[in-house]
Order: sequence, then structure tokens, then C-alpha cells
Amino acid sequence: MFSLRPTATLFTLGAVALASAPVMAEEVHYNQVSVRAEVNQEVQRDLMNVTVYTESQDTDPAKLAAGVTQTLNKALGQARQVKEVTIRQGSRNSYPIYDDKGQKITGWRERAELRLESPDFAALSKLTGELLGSDMKMGGMDFSISNPARKASEDTLLKDAVNAFKARAQLVTEALGGNGYKLVNLNLNTSGYPQPYLRAPVMMMKAARADAAPTPDVEAGTSQVSVTADGVIEVAIP
Repeated sequence: MFSLRPTATLFTLGAVALASAPVMAEEVHYNQVSVRAEVNQEVQRDLMNVTVYTESQDTDPAKLAAGVTQTLNKALGQARQVKEVTIRQGSRNSYPIYDDKGQKITGWRERAELRLESPDFAALSKLTGELLGSDMKMGGMDFSISNPARKASEDTLLKDAVNAFKARAQLVTEALGGNGYKLVNLNLNTSGYPQPYLRAPVMMMKAARADAAPTPDVEAGTSQVSVTADGVIEVAIP
């Protein structure tokens, strides 16, 4: 008879331990607060981006392709003379032209792009004017932020964002009557570096008709760059 009691006791203790396991697994966090801070800066756009293109049509696709290639190679030769300019060949495509009934091919049209980029606005403006004065047409122009300028602004803003987060976290702590806080997690995110979207500048296109080699004035402007600091703090409340 006496041997049954210890067994029953052990079983009872084991049942209690199993019943309490889910409760212990669910850890509860007290006094945790989400905090957000954001800082902004106007950054000068220091890269000029220009797209020029040639486009023509012919009934003979081979003759058409040869003519487009010749015009494009001439523009490439001109652009390579300006060492401050980075050159990239853009898209090139051709498509058939149909008759009024849309059944018979009456010719072919082909277009080829040349993309130019430079931190020297004056040099690229001059080159653009010369290309427009020959056989090229304006596809678009815009401005962007270079990688060195982006990194420099990011480094400054990251420090500012962290300091702003700390100031706001301290403000929240004081508002809750706490005597301190500890950082649970922190995420930093940057925004405001859009890729250049090439827009056709009407004034430049008009100037190309009036002058064989216009040199348009350009204004790059700025972009607003933002860094946000999102995190969670745990406030110590006495």
C-alpha cells in the first residue's frame, strides 16, 4: 500500500508542470512603446541625363537599318570627343508600317537611342546642342543625384535620425513617468532618390529649330531626401 503514494504524488506534480508550460512560454512584454523619428534634407542634383535619338522610315528594312546605324555612329563619334560625358546606347527597335486597311506592309520605321550622362552640365548642354543641330532629336532630359552625393547625404542623415529618435524616446519616457529606457529594436530607412525620368524639354526643342547648335541653360534643382528611424523602446517605470 505505501508504494502507491509516491507514484501518485509524482504524477500530480508532473501534471501541474505540463499545465503550466504554455503559460511560461508566452512571454509578456511590459512598458514597450513604438517610436518614430524622421529627418529631411534638400540634396542638389549633380548629374545631368540626356537622351537623343534618330528615327526614320524606308521601304527597304536593310537600307533603313544601315542609315540609322550610320547616323548613330556619327553621334557616338561626336559624343566620344567629350571626355566628361558617359555614353550608353539605349533601346533600338523597328516596326512595320501598314496600309490603310492594316493588311499590307508598305514600309518600315526604326528608332535608336543614345543616352548621355555627365556632372558637367555645360559640357553636356553644348554636346546636346551640337547633336540636335545634326541628325539627332531630343528624347528627354532630367537630373539625378550621383552615388557619392547620395552616400554623403545618407551618412549625415543617418546620424541625425538616430539623434532625433533618442530625443523622442527620452520625451516619451518622461511623459510616462519613467526613469530610463532600453532600446529593443531600431530600423533605419532612406527615401528620396528617384531614378531620373527623362522629360522632353520644349524650350530646348524649339531652340534646336532656331539655331544649328544651341547651348541651352539648365537648372538641376534639388531632391528632398528623408531618413526615418522606427523602433521600440522599453520604458523603466519605478
